[in-house]
Amino acid sequence: MKCDEIFAALALLEKERGIPQDFMMGKIIQALTTAYKKDHEGVENVYVDVDEGKKNLKMYVQKDVVEEVDFPGSQMSLEEARAIRGTAQIGDVINLPVDNVEFGRIAAGIGKQVIIQGLREAERGMVYDEYNSKQHEILTGVVSRIDPHSGNVSLRIGTGSEATEAVLPPKEQVPGEELVEGQRIKVYVSEVRRIAKGPQVLTSRTHPGLVRRLFELEVPEIYDGTVEVKSITREAGSRTKMAVWSNDEAVDPIGACVGPKGQRVANIVEELRGEKIDIIKYSEDPAQFIAAALAPADVVDVQLSEEGKGCRVIVPDDQLSLAIGKEGQNARLAARLTGYKIDIKPASYKEEE
Repeated sequence: MKCDEIFAALALLEKERGIPQDFMMGKIIQALTTAYKKDHEGVENVYVDVDEGKKNLKMYVQKDVVEEVDFPGSQMSLEEARAIRGTAQIGDVINLPVDNVEFGRIAAGIGKQVIIQGLREAERGMVYDEYNSKQHEILTGVVSRIDPHSGNVSLRIGTGSEATEAVLPPKEQVPGEELVEGQRIKVYVSEVRRIAKGPQVLTSRTHPGLVRRLFELEVPEIYDGTVEVKSITREAGSRTKMAVWSNDEAVDPIGACVGPKGQRVANIVEELRGEKIDIIKYSEDPAQFIAAALAPADVVDVQLSEEGKGCRVIVPDDQLSLAIGKEGQNARLAARLTGYKIDIKPASYKEEE
C-alpha cells in the first residue's frame, strides 16, 4: 500500500522536532499489527514490511505449515501451503499478504492516533534524556506554583519543546527561605524520574553539590581544574565549609575562590541568601587539615588517636566557644569535612592534665 503521506509526515517530524523516523515507524507498525490481531481472532504472527525507497508498506500474516490444523489463525495444511508455494514442506512458514483494502482501512483508523501518541512518547523520552544527562548540575528555574498542602515548589525549567516541570520538595528547601511565584532560582538536579506524565526532575537547594557547582561557575580556576574542591559540607541556610587545594603553586586556592575584593564568594553568598562560607586550605597532613577546618578558631595542638579516625584538639580558653560554634555547628561541620571525630578541649585542660 502506498503511504506517501505517512513517510512525508515522519520526515517532517524528524526535521522539525528531531524525532527519528525509525522510532515513529516502529510505533506505527506496532499499532497496525495489534489492530489487525484484534480484528482477526486466532491470528498470532503478523509483520509489516517497510520499503522506504518506494514509500510502501505491506502487511503479512504468517502461518506454520502443519499436518493437522488445530489453530486456523496461525496454522495451515500442507495442501493449502503448496497451493501458494509448490515446494512447501511441513514446518515451513508461509507469508500471506493482507488485502490492501483491508490494510488501508486499519491504517486510516489508527494512523493519526498512533502518530500523536508516538510523538508525545518520543518528546518525553527526549526530555528525559536531556535532563537525565544534567543530574548533579545546576539549572535555573522559575517558580510556577507553591503547593500550600504538601509544600512542594513547582519550577519551570528549560524552554520550548525541551521545557519540563521540576519539583523542589520541602526537605530540599533552605529553612527560612521564602519563595514566590515568578521568582528565578538556581537549583541542583538530584534525580530524574520517569512518570506517566513525562519526566520528573527532582531538585535541591540544600545539597552541598549546589555550592560546589556555584563555585565552578564563579571561579575559572576550579572550572579548569587548577583548584580542586577536596571536601565540602553544609548546613543549608546557615554555614558551609569547603576545603580546596591548588595543583599550581603559583595559585592561592583560597584567594582564587574569594576573588578580587571578595566578589566571587560574595556572589555565591548572595545566591544562597546570606549563607556563611568558610573556605579552608586542604592538607594531606590530618593534623593541619583538622586545625584549618576549625576556623575561625585558632588551634594550639591536634593529638591524633593511635587507632581509628579520632583526635583531641586543644584551643585557647577564650576561643573554646568559637571552636565549638553555636549549638556545636562549627565542630560538627569540621568533623564532617575532615572525616575525623573531634574532641575539643581548652588549653587549661591540657595544663591541668
